[in-house]
Amino acid sequence: MNAPWQGPLAETEALLTKLGVDQRLWTGGARAARSPITGEIIARVHDASPDECRRAIAAAHDAFLIWRAVPAPRRGELVRLLGDELRAAKSELGRLVTLEAGKTVSEGLGEVQEMIDICDYAVGLSRQLFGLAIATERPEHRMAETWHPLGVVGVISAFNFPVAVWSWNSALALVCGDPVVWKPSEKTPLTALAVQAAFERAAQKFGEAPAGLSAVLVGGREVGEALVADERVRLVSATGSTAMGRMVGPVAAARFARVLLELGGNNAAIVRPTADLDIAVRAIAFAAMGTAGQRCTTLRRLIVHEDVLEPLMSRLERAYASVQIGDPRDTGTLIGPLIDEAAWQAMSRALDDARAQGGQVIGGERVDGPGEGIYVRPALVRMPAQSEVVRRETFAPILYVLASSDMDEAIALNNDVAQGLSSAIFTNDVRESEKFCSAVGSDCGIANVNIGPSGAEIGGAFGGEKETGGGREAGSDSWKAYMRRATNTVNYGRTLPLAQGVKFDI
Repeated sequence: MNAPWQGPLAETEALLTKLGVDQRLWTGGARAARSPITGEIIARVHDASPDECRRAIAAAHDAFLIWRAVPAPRRGELVRLLGDELRAAKSELGRLVTLEAGKTVSEGLGEVQEMIDICDYAVGLSRQLFGLAIATERPEHRMAETWHPLGVVGVISAFNFPVAVWSWNSALALVCGDPVVWKPSEKTPLTALAVQAAFERAAQKFGEAPAGLSAVLVGGREVGEALVADERVRLVSATGSTAMGRMVGPVAAARFARVLLELGGNNAAIVRPTADLDIAVRAIAFAAMGTAGQRCTTLRRLIVHEDVLEPLMSRLERAYASVQIGDPRDTGTLIGPLIDEAAWQAMSRALDDARAQGGQVIGGERVDGPGEGIYVRPALVRMPAQSEVVRRETFAPILYVLASSDMDEAIALNNDVAQGLSSAIFTNDVRESEKFCSAVGSDCGIANVNIGPSGAEIGGAFGGEKETGGGREAGSDSWKAYMRRATNTVNYGRTLPLAQGVKFDI
Protein backbone atom coordinates (compact mmCIF):
# COMPACT_ATOMS: atom_id res chain seq x y z
CA MET A 1 0.00 0.00 0.00
CA ASN A 2 1.04 3.58 -0.51
CA ALA A 3 1.69 5.53 2.68
CA PRO A 4 -1.27 7.69 3.76
CA TRP A 5 -0.84 11.43 3.72
CA GLN A 6 -1.15 11.79 7.52
CA GLY A 7 -2.83 9.95 10.36
CA PRO A 8 -6.63 10.46 10.31
CA LEU A 9 -6.59 12.69 13.41
CA ALA A 10 -3.97 15.12 12.14
CA GLU A 11 -5.46 15.13 8.65
CA THR A 12 -8.98 15.77 9.95
CA GLU A 13 -7.85 18.68 12.09
CA ALA A 14 -6.00 20.23 9.14
CA LEU A 15 -8.99 19.81 6.83
CA LEU A 16 -11.54 21.22 9.28
CA THR A 17 -9.34 24.24 9.85
CA LYS A 18 -8.89 24.81 6.11
CA LEU A 19 -12.63 24.40 5.53
CA GLY A 20 -13.35 27.14 8.05
CA VAL A 21 -15.15 25.05 10.67
CA ASP A 22 -15.14 26.72 14.07
CA GLN A 23 -12.79 24.72 16.28
CA ARG A 24 -15.23 24.97 19.16
CA LEU A 25 -17.67 22.78 17.23
CA TRP A 26 -15.32 19.80 16.98
CA THR A 27 -13.29 19.93 20.19
CA GLY A 28 -14.30 19.32 23.78
CA GLY A 29 -17.70 17.79 23.07
CA ALA A 30 -19.16 14.66 24.61
CA ARG A 31 -19.70 12.78 21.34
CA ALA A 32 -16.63 11.05 19.85
CA ALA A 33 -16.34 11.12 16.07
CA ARG A 34 -14.27 8.20 14.77
CA SER A 35 -12.64 7.48 11.45
CA PRO A 36 -13.55 3.97 10.25
CA ILE A 37 -10.15 3.87 8.51
CA THR A 38 -8.33 3.20 11.80
CA GLY A 39 -11.11 3.34 14.38
CA GLU A 40 -9.44 6.27 16.14
CA ILE A 41 -11.22 9.32 17.53
CA ILE A 42 -10.75 12.27 15.20
CA ALA A 43 -12.95 14.88 16.91
CA ARG A 44 -15.26 15.44 19.86
CA VAL A 45 -18.43 17.20 18.85
CA HIS A 46 -21.18 18.81 20.89
CA ASP A 47 -24.70 17.38 20.82
CA ALA A 48 -27.54 19.83 20.40
CA SER A 49 -29.70 20.17 23.51
CA PRO A 50 -33.52 20.12 23.30
CA ASP A 51 -33.51 23.90 23.75
CA GLU A 52 -31.02 24.31 20.92
CA CYS A 53 -33.22 22.18 18.68
CA ARG A 54 -36.26 24.32 19.45
CA ARG A 55 -34.32 27.54 18.88
CA ALA A 56 -32.96 26.32 15.54
CA ILE A 57 -36.45 25.36 14.35
CA ALA A 58 -37.87 28.67 15.56
CA ALA A 59 -35.13 30.57 13.72
CA ALA A 60 -35.83 28.53 10.58
CA HIS A 61 -39.53 29.36 10.79
CA ASP A 62 -38.74 33.07 11.17
CA ALA A 63 -36.44 32.79 8.16
CA PHE A 64 -39.24 31.15 6.18
CA LEU A 65 -41.50 34.16 6.69
CA ILE A 66 -38.85 36.26 4.94
CA TRP A 67 -37.44 33.80 2.43
CA ARG A 68 -40.81 32.80 0.95
CA ALA A 69 -41.25 36.35 -0.38
CA VAL A 70 -37.88 36.44 -2.16
CA PRO A 71 -38.31 35.76 -5.90
CA ALA A 72 -37.33 32.20 -6.79
CA PRO A 73 -34.61 33.19 -9.29
CA ARG A 74 -33.05 35.32 -6.57
CA ARG A 75 -33.19 32.35 -4.21
CA GLY A 76 -31.42 30.40 -6.94
CA GLU A 77 -28.54 32.87 -6.76
CA LEU A 78 -27.80 31.77 -3.21
CA VAL A 79 -27.67 28.14 -4.35
CA ARG A 80 -25.36 29.16 -7.21
CA LEU A 81 -23.00 30.73 -4.68
CA LEU A 82 -23.18 27.57 -2.57
CA GLY A 83 -22.18 25.55 -5.61
CA ASP A 84 -19.19 27.85 -6.11
CA GLU A 85 -18.11 27.32 -2.50
CA LEU A 86 -18.38 23.55 -2.93
CA ARG A 87 -16.29 23.69 -6.11
CA ALA A 88 -13.60 25.67 -4.34
CA ALA A 89 -13.51 23.18 -1.45
CA LYS A 90 -14.09 19.98 -3.44
CA SER A 91 -10.72 18.40 -2.75
CA GLU A 92 -10.84 19.05 1.00
CA LEU A 93 -14.49 18.07 1.38
CA GLY A 94 -13.98 14.88 -0.60
CA ARG A 95 -11.01 13.99 1.57
CA LEU A 96 -13.07 14.64 4.70
CA VAL A 97 -15.81 12.31 3.41
CA THR A 98 -13.13 9.64 2.97
CA LEU A 99 -11.81 10.14 6.49
CA GLU A 100 -15.21 10.17 8.17
CA ALA A 101 -17.22 7.65 6.11
CA GLY A 102 -14.39 5.41 4.86
CA LYS A 103 -15.14 5.91 1.17
CA THR A 104 -12.37 5.70 -1.39
CA VAL A 105 -10.91 8.99 -2.60
CA SER A 106 -12.79 8.88 -5.91
CA GLU A 107 -16.07 8.15 -4.13
CA GLY A 108 -15.50 10.98 -1.67
CA LEU A 109 -14.84 13.40 -4.51
CA GLY A 110 -17.81 11.98 -6.39
CA GLU A 111 -20.11 12.72 -3.48
CA VAL A 112 -19.02 16.36 -3.44
CA GLN A 113 -19.54 16.48 -7.19
CA GLU A 114 -23.13 15.33 -6.60
CA MET A 115 -23.62 18.37 -4.38
CA ILE A 116 -22.21 20.64 -7.08
CA ASP A 117 -24.43 19.01 -9.72
CA ILE A 118 -27.63 19.40 -7.70
CA CYS A 119 -26.79 23.05 -7.06
CA ASP A 120 -26.46 23.60 -10.81
CA TYR A 121 -29.74 21.75 -11.35
CA ALA A 122 -31.54 23.77 -8.70
CA VAL A 123 -30.30 27.11 -10.06
CA GLY A 124 -31.95 26.32 -13.40
CA LEU A 125 -35.02 25.03 -11.62
CA SER A 126 -35.44 28.33 -9.80
CA ARG A 127 -36.78 29.76 -13.09
CA GLN A 128 -38.96 26.73 -13.86
CA LEU A 129 -41.31 26.27 -10.91
CA PHE A 130 -44.22 26.04 -13.33
CA GLY A 131 -47.90 25.61 -12.63
CA LEU A 132 -50.61 24.68 -15.15
CA ALA A 133 -53.27 26.62 -17.01
CA ILE A 134 -56.41 24.48 -16.73
CA ALA A 135 -59.44 24.46 -19.00
CA THR A 136 -62.55 25.76 -17.23
CA GLU A 137 -66.19 25.11 -18.10
CA ARG A 138 -67.26 28.62 -17.07
CA PRO A 139 -67.13 31.47 -19.58
CA GLU A 140 -64.94 34.49 -18.81
CA HIS A 141 -63.04 32.56 -16.17
CA ARG A 142 -59.43 31.45 -15.93
CA MET A 143 -58.24 28.49 -13.86
CA ALA A 144 -54.62 27.75 -13.00
CA GLU A 145 -52.43 26.19 -10.36
CA THR A 146 -49.66 28.02 -8.58
CA TRP A 147 -46.89 26.72 -6.34
CA HIS A 148 -45.79 28.36 -3.11
CA PRO A 149 -43.11 27.70 -0.48
CA LEU A 150 -44.09 25.04 2.05
CA GLY A 151 -42.20 25.84 5.26
CA VAL A 152 -39.34 24.47 7.31
CA VAL A 153 -37.81 21.26 5.94
CA GLY A 154 -36.15 18.80 8.30
CA VAL A 155 -33.47 16.55 6.80
CA ILE A 156 -32.23 13.41 8.53
CA SER A 157 -29.31 11.82 6.65
CA ALA A 158 -27.37 8.57 6.96
CA PHE A 159 -23.63 7.91 7.31
CA ASN A 160 -23.11 6.32 3.90
CA PHE A 161 -23.84 9.54 1.99
CA PRO A 162 -23.00 12.07 4.68
CA VAL A 163 -23.44 15.19 2.54
CA ALA A 164 -24.97 14.37 -0.86
CA VAL A 165 -28.41 13.49 0.50
CA TRP A 166 -28.55 16.80 2.37
CA SER A 167 -27.80 18.63 -0.86
CA TRP A 168 -30.46 16.74 -2.84
CA ASN A 169 -32.99 18.12 -0.38
CA SER A 170 -31.50 21.47 0.51
CA ALA A 171 -30.72 22.77 -2.96
CA LEU A 172 -34.33 22.19 -4.02
CA ALA A 173 -35.82 23.35 -0.72
CA LEU A 174 -33.90 26.63 -0.82
CA VAL A 175 -34.98 27.56 -4.35
CA CYS A 176 -38.53 26.53 -3.45
CA GLY A 177 -38.49 29.01 -0.56
CA ASP A 178 -37.92 26.67 2.39
CA PRO A 179 -35.30 26.83 5.19
CA VAL A 180 -33.59 23.57 6.15
CA VAL A 181 -32.72 22.10 9.55
CA TRP A 182 -30.35 19.15 9.18
CA LYS A 183 -29.69 16.28 11.55
CA PRO A 184 -26.72 14.36 10.10
CA SER A 185 -25.86 10.83 11.15
CA GLU A 186 -24.17 10.79 14.53
CA LYS A 187 -21.47 8.69 12.82
CA THR A 188 -20.58 11.45 10.33
CA PRO A 189 -21.08 14.90 11.91
CA LEU A 190 -17.87 16.55 10.70
CA THR A 191 -18.71 16.67 7.00
CA ALA A 192 -22.04 18.26 7.94
CA LEU A 193 -20.28 20.99 9.91
CA ALA A 194 -17.94 21.62 6.97
CA VAL A 195 -20.82 21.91 4.48
CA GLN A 196 -22.67 24.26 6.83
CA ALA A 197 -19.53 26.44 6.93
CA ALA A 198 -19.59 26.51 3.11
CA PHE A 199 -23.24 27.53 3.18
CA GLU A 200 -22.49 30.34 5.61
CA ARG A 201 -19.77 31.68 3.30
CA ALA A 202 -22.22 31.61 0.41
CA ALA A 203 -24.88 33.36 2.50
CA GLN A 204 -22.42 36.07 3.45
CA LYS A 205 -21.64 36.72 -0.22
CA PHE A 206 -25.35 36.67 -1.04
CA GLY A 207 -25.92 39.37 1.57
CA GLU A 208 -29.68 39.02 2.04
CA ALA A 209 -30.11 35.54 3.48
CA PRO A 210 -32.12 35.59 6.73
CA ALA A 211 -30.55 34.07 9.83
CA GLY A 212 -31.67 30.50 10.41
CA LEU A 213 -32.02 29.60 6.75
CA SER A 214 -29.76 26.58 7.21
CA ALA A 215 -28.84 24.87 10.47
CA VAL A 216 -27.08 21.68 11.57
CA LEU A 217 -28.13 19.82 14.72
CA VAL A 218 -25.61 17.18 15.76
CA GLY A 219 -26.88 14.46 18.05
CA GLY A 220 -28.49 11.09 18.41
CA ARG A 221 -32.01 9.79 18.21
CA GLU A 222 -33.44 12.44 20.53
CA VAL A 223 -32.47 15.22 18.10
CA GLY A 224 -34.21 13.43 15.24
CA GLU A 225 -37.29 12.90 17.38
CA ALA A 226 -37.42 16.62 18.22
CA LEU A 227 -37.19 17.50 14.54
CA VAL A 228 -39.91 15.06 13.50
CA ALA A 229 -42.31 16.09 16.26
CA ASP A 230 -42.13 19.87 15.87
CA GLU A 231 -45.25 21.23 14.16
CA ARG A 232 -43.25 24.01 12.49
CA VAL A 233 -41.38 21.42 10.40
CA ARG A 234 -43.69 20.91 7.45
CA LEU A 235 -41.67 18.28 5.59
CA VAL A 236 -39.40 15.62 7.07
CA SER A 237 -36.99 14.00 4.63
CA ALA A 238 -35.43 10.97 6.33
CA THR A 239 -32.87 8.58 4.92
CA GLY A 240 -32.02 5.41 6.83
CA SER A 241 -33.36 2.04 7.82
CA THR A 242 -36.91 0.82 7.40
CA ALA A 243 -37.14 0.59 11.19
CA MET A 244 -36.31 4.29 11.43
CA GLY A 245 -38.93 5.10 8.81
CA ARG A 246 -41.59 3.23 10.77
CA MET A 247 -40.94 5.57 13.68
CA VAL A 248 -40.71 8.79 11.66
CA GLY A 249 -43.76 8.24 9.47
CA PRO A 250 -46.50 7.91 12.11
CA VAL A 251 -45.20 10.81 14.22
CA ALA A 252 -45.15 13.17 11.24
CA ALA A 253 -48.49 11.87 9.95
CA ALA A 254 -50.12 12.45 13.34
CA ARG A 255 -49.58 16.18 12.88
CA PHE A 256 -50.32 16.04 9.09
CA ALA A 257 -46.77 16.88 8.06
CA ARG A 258 -45.32 15.55 4.85
CA VAL A 259 -42.69 12.83 4.86
CA LEU A 260 -40.14 11.94 2.23
CA LEU A 261 -38.69 8.56 3.17
CA GLU A 262 -35.65 6.89 1.60
CA LEU A 263 -35.33 3.59 3.45
CA GLY A 264 -34.16 0.03 2.80
CA GLY A 265 -33.00 -1.34 -0.52
CA ASN A 266 -32.58 -5.07 -1.22
CA ASN A 267 -31.63 -4.54 -4.83
CA ALA A 268 -31.43 -7.19 -7.53
CA ALA A 269 -29.95 -7.59 -10.99
CA ILE A 270 -31.16 -10.10 -13.54
CA VAL A 271 -28.68 -11.61 -16.01
CA ARG A 272 -30.24 -13.14 -19.10
CA PRO A 273 -28.66 -15.49 -21.70
CA THR A 274 -28.05 -12.69 -24.24
CA ALA A 275 -26.25 -10.43 -21.73
CA ASP A 276 -22.87 -8.92 -22.55
CA LEU A 277 -20.90 -10.49 -19.73
CA ASP A 278 -18.05 -7.99 -20.01
CA ILE A 279 -20.46 -5.19 -19.14
CA ALA A 280 -22.31 -7.29 -16.58
CA VAL A 281 -19.24 -8.34 -14.60
CA ARG A 282 -17.92 -4.79 -14.24
CA ALA A 283 -21.34 -3.40 -13.34
CA ILE A 284 -22.04 -6.18 -10.83
CA ALA A 285 -18.64 -5.80 -9.18
CA PHE A 286 -19.03 -2.07 -8.62
CA ALA A 287 -22.66 -2.29 -7.54
CA ALA A 288 -22.02 -5.12 -5.07
CA MET A 289 -18.62 -4.11 -3.67
CA GLY A 290 -18.47 -0.31 -4.00
CA THR A 291 -18.57 1.63 -0.72
CA ALA A 292 -17.97 -1.76 0.97
CA GLY A 293 -21.59 -2.67 0.24
CA GLN A 294 -22.87 0.27 2.28
CA ARG A 295 -25.11 1.99 -0.26
CA CYS A 296 -28.88 1.92 -0.26
CA THR A 297 -28.57 0.97 -3.95
CA THR A 298 -25.92 -1.72 -3.39
CA LEU A 299 -26.52 -4.88 -5.43
CA ARG A 300 -27.48 -7.60 -2.93
CA ARG A 301 -29.21 -10.23 -5.11
CA LEU A 302 -28.03 -11.58 -8.46
CA ILE A 303 -30.58 -13.58 -10.45
CA VAL A 304 -28.77 -15.42 -13.25
CA HIS A 305 -30.16 -17.59 -16.02
CA GLU A 306 -28.88 -21.13 -15.60
CA ASP A 307 -27.26 -21.11 -19.07
CA VAL A 308 -24.80 -18.35 -18.11
CA LEU A 309 -24.51 -19.00 -14.37
CA GLU A 310 -21.21 -20.90 -14.36
CA PRO A 311 -19.25 -18.66 -16.75
CA LEU A 312 -20.48 -15.57 -14.91
CA MET A 313 -19.63 -17.02 -11.50
CA SER A 314 -16.10 -17.95 -12.53
CA ARG A 315 -15.47 -14.39 -13.68
CA LEU A 316 -17.00 -12.90 -10.55
CA GLU A 317 -14.94 -15.15 -8.31
CA ARG A 318 -11.76 -13.91 -9.99
CA ALA A 319 -12.88 -10.30 -9.60
CA TYR A 320 -13.72 -10.78 -5.93
CA ALA A 321 -10.38 -12.47 -5.24
CA SER A 322 -8.35 -9.73 -6.94
CA VAL A 323 -10.01 -6.57 -5.65
CA GLN A 324 -7.78 -4.36 -3.47
CA ILE A 325 -9.04 -3.83 0.08
CA GLY A 326 -7.50 -1.39 2.54
CA ASP A 327 -6.97 2.24 3.49
CA PRO A 328 -9.37 4.12 1.17
CA ARG A 329 -6.83 6.92 0.77
CA ASP A 330 -4.38 4.60 -0.97
CA THR A 331 -4.13 4.64 -4.75
CA GLY A 332 -5.67 1.47 -6.15
CA THR A 333 -7.90 0.71 -3.18
CA LEU A 334 -11.42 -0.12 -4.28
CA ILE A 335 -12.92 -1.26 -0.97
CA GLY A 336 -12.46 0.59 2.29
CA PRO A 337 -13.66 -0.27 5.78
CA LEU A 338 -17.05 -1.05 7.20
CA ILE A 339 -18.37 1.85 9.23
CA ASP A 340 -18.11 0.12 12.63
CA GLU A 341 -18.10 -3.11 14.60
CA ALA A 342 -21.90 -3.36 14.51
CA ALA A 343 -21.76 -3.55 10.70
CA TRP A 344 -19.31 -6.44 10.90
CA GLN A 345 -21.47 -8.28 13.44
CA ALA A 346 -24.51 -7.91 11.18
CA MET A 347 -22.50 -9.24 8.23
CA SER A 348 -21.24 -12.22 10.24
CA ARG A 349 -24.76 -13.11 11.39
CA ALA A 350 -26.09 -12.92 7.84
CA LEU A 351 -23.37 -15.22 6.51
CA ASP A 352 -24.02 -17.71 9.32
CA ASP A 353 -27.72 -17.64 8.47
CA ALA A 354 -26.96 -18.09 4.77
CA ARG A 355 -24.89 -21.20 5.49
CA ALA A 356 -27.67 -22.56 7.68
CA GLN A 357 -30.14 -21.98 4.83
CA GLY A 358 -28.03 -23.90 2.31
CA GLY A 359 -25.74 -21.19 1.02
CA GLN A 360 -22.18 -21.66 -0.21
CA VAL A 361 -20.09 -18.70 0.94
CA ILE A 362 -17.02 -17.45 -0.92
CA GLY A 363 -15.14 -14.70 0.93
CA GLY A 364 -16.69 -12.70 3.74
CA GLU A 365 -13.74 -12.95 6.11
CA ARG A 366 -11.93 -10.17 8.01
CA VAL A 367 -8.70 -8.94 6.43
CA ASP A 368 -5.87 -6.85 7.78
CA GLY A 369 -6.11 -3.08 7.60
CA PRO A 370 -4.71 -0.01 9.33
CA GLY A 371 -5.27 0.43 13.05
CA GLU A 372 -8.54 -0.94 14.37
CA GLY A 373 -10.49 -0.34 11.17
CA ILE A 374 -12.83 -3.17 10.13
CA TYR A 375 -11.93 -4.51 6.70
CA VAL A 376 -13.65 -7.48 5.07
CA ARG A 377 -13.46 -9.39 1.84
CA PRO A 378 -16.80 -9.07 0.01
CA ALA A 379 -18.84 -12.26 0.03
CA LEU A 380 -20.32 -14.16 -2.90
CA VAL A 381 -23.03 -16.52 -1.67
CA ARG A 382 -24.65 -19.10 -3.91
CA MET A 383 -28.14 -19.80 -2.56
CA PRO A 384 -30.51 -22.65 -3.46
CA ALA A 385 -33.53 -20.37 -3.06
CA GLN A 386 -34.55 -16.86 -2.05
CA SER A 387 -34.66 -17.68 1.64
CA GLU A 388 -35.28 -15.46 4.67
CA VAL A 389 -31.71 -14.16 4.85
CA VAL A 390 -31.79 -13.18 1.16
CA ARG A 391 -35.00 -11.23 1.66
CA ARG A 392 -33.43 -9.39 4.60
CA GLU A 393 -31.27 -6.38 3.79
CA THR A 394 -27.82 -6.56 5.39
CA PHE A 395 -25.83 -3.35 5.01
CA ALA A 396 -22.55 -5.03 4.04
CA PRO A 397 -20.83 -6.43 0.92
CA ILE A 398 -22.80 -9.66 0.54
CA LEU A 399 -24.06 -10.71 -2.89
CA TYR A 400 -26.53 -13.61 -2.96
CA VAL A 401 -26.60 -15.49 -6.27
CA LEU A 402 -29.77 -17.28 -7.41
CA ALA A 403 -30.38 -19.36 -10.54
CA SER A 404 -33.44 -18.78 -12.74
CA SER A 405 -34.85 -20.59 -15.73
CA ASP A 406 -37.08 -18.03 -17.43
CA MET A 407 -37.86 -14.33 -17.53
CA ASP A 408 -41.08 -14.46 -15.55
CA GLU A 409 -39.38 -16.38 -12.74
CA ALA A 410 -36.54 -13.83 -12.67
CA ILE A 411 -38.96 -10.90 -12.42
CA ALA A 412 -40.90 -12.68 -9.68
CA LEU A 413 -37.68 -13.16 -7.69
CA ASN A 414 -36.73 -9.52 -8.24
CA ASN A 415 -40.08 -8.40 -6.80
CA ASP A 416 -40.38 -10.97 -4.02
CA VAL A 417 -38.84 -8.83 -1.26
CA ALA A 418 -40.28 -6.15 0.99
CA GLN A 419 -38.02 -3.40 -0.37
CA GLY A 420 -38.40 -1.70 -3.74
CA LEU A 421 -35.60 0.76 -4.39
CA SER A 422 -33.39 -0.19 -7.36
CA SER A 423 -33.09 -2.98 -9.91
CA ALA A 424 -31.35 -3.87 -13.15
CA ILE A 425 -31.39 -6.32 -16.02
CA PHE A 426 -28.56 -7.33 -18.33
CA THR A 427 -29.90 -8.41 -21.70
CA ASN A 428 -29.59 -7.69 -25.41
CA ASP A 429 -33.16 -8.80 -26.05
CA VAL A 430 -35.31 -5.70 -26.51
CA ARG A 431 -38.45 -7.58 -25.52
CA GLU A 432 -36.93 -8.54 -22.19
CA SER A 433 -35.64 -5.05 -21.47
CA GLU A 434 -38.98 -3.47 -22.28
CA LYS A 435 -40.89 -6.00 -20.20
CA PHE A 436 -38.57 -5.39 -17.25
CA CYS A 437 -39.32 -1.64 -17.42
CA SER A 438 -43.06 -2.13 -17.92
CA ALA A 439 -45.93 -2.34 -15.45
CA VAL A 440 -45.50 -6.13 -15.26
CA GLY A 441 -41.74 -5.90 -14.73
CA SER A 442 -39.66 -4.56 -11.86
CA ASP A 443 -41.70 -3.05 -9.02
CA CYS A 444 -38.83 -0.77 -7.93
CA GLY A 445 -38.52 2.99 -8.18
CA ILE A 446 -35.41 2.53 -10.34
CA ALA A 447 -35.24 -0.03 -13.15
CA ASN A 448 -32.06 -0.03 -15.25
CA VAL A 449 -31.01 -1.88 -18.39
CA ASN A 450 -27.39 -2.91 -18.93
CA ILE A 451 -26.13 -0.82 -16.03
CA GLY A 452 -26.09 -1.77 -12.37
CA PRO A 453 -28.60 -0.63 -9.74
CA SER A 454 -26.04 1.36 -7.75
CA GLY A 455 -25.57 5.07 -8.25
CA ALA A 456 -27.90 7.61 -9.81
CA GLU A 457 -27.78 10.91 -11.66
CA ILE A 458 -29.46 13.92 -10.11
CA GLY A 459 -31.64 14.60 -13.18
CA GLY A 460 -33.88 11.64 -12.41
CA ALA A 461 -36.10 11.34 -9.35
CA PHE A 462 -34.41 9.06 -6.82
CA GLY A 463 -36.41 6.78 -4.53
CA GLY A 464 -38.38 3.58 -4.28
CA GLU A 465 -41.57 1.76 -3.42
CA LYS A 466 -42.87 -0.61 -0.71
CA GLU A 467 -40.68 -0.54 2.41
CA THR A 468 -38.28 1.85 0.70
CA GLY A 469 -40.82 4.49 1.66
CA GLY A 470 -42.11 5.99 -1.57
CA GLY A 471 -40.09 9.20 -1.38
CA ARG A 472 -38.45 10.91 -4.33
CA GLU A 473 -35.48 13.30 -4.24
CA ALA A 474 -33.26 15.24 -6.65
CA GLY A 475 -34.59 15.37 -10.22
CA SER A 476 -37.73 15.24 -12.33
CA ASP A 477 -40.67 16.88 -10.50
CA SER A 478 -39.47 16.02 -6.99
CA TRP A 479 -39.37 19.77 -6.29
CA LYS A 480 -43.12 19.64 -5.79
CA ALA A 481 -42.65 17.91 -2.43
CA TYR A 482 -41.10 21.12 -1.09
CA MET A 483 -43.97 23.37 -2.15
CA ARG A 484 -47.71 23.67 -1.63
CA ARG A 485 -50.09 23.82 -4.57
CA ALA A 486 -52.96 26.29 -4.90
CA THR A 487 -55.69 26.11 -7.53
CA ASN A 488 -56.76 29.62 -8.58
CA THR A 489 -59.97 30.51 -10.42
CA VAL A 490 -60.37 34.09 -11.64
CA ASN A 491 -63.68 35.49 -12.85
CA TYR A 492 -63.01 38.40 -15.20
CA GLY A 493 -66.60 38.68 -16.44
CA ARG A 494 -69.72 40.45 -15.16
CA THR A 495 -71.77 37.36 -14.29
CA LEU A 496 -71.35 34.52 -11.80
CA PRO A 497 -71.92 31.17 -13.50
CA LEU A 498 -71.57 28.25 -11.08
CA ALA A 499 -69.77 25.02 -11.83
CA GLN A 500 -71.74 21.95 -12.97
CA GLY A 501 -74.65 24.21 -13.98
CA VAL A 502 -75.82 24.75 -10.40
CA LYS A 503 -78.47 27.45 -10.04
CA PHE A 504 -78.56 29.71 -6.99
CA ASP A 505 -80.48 32.89 -7.84
CA ILE A 506 -81.27 35.37 -5.09
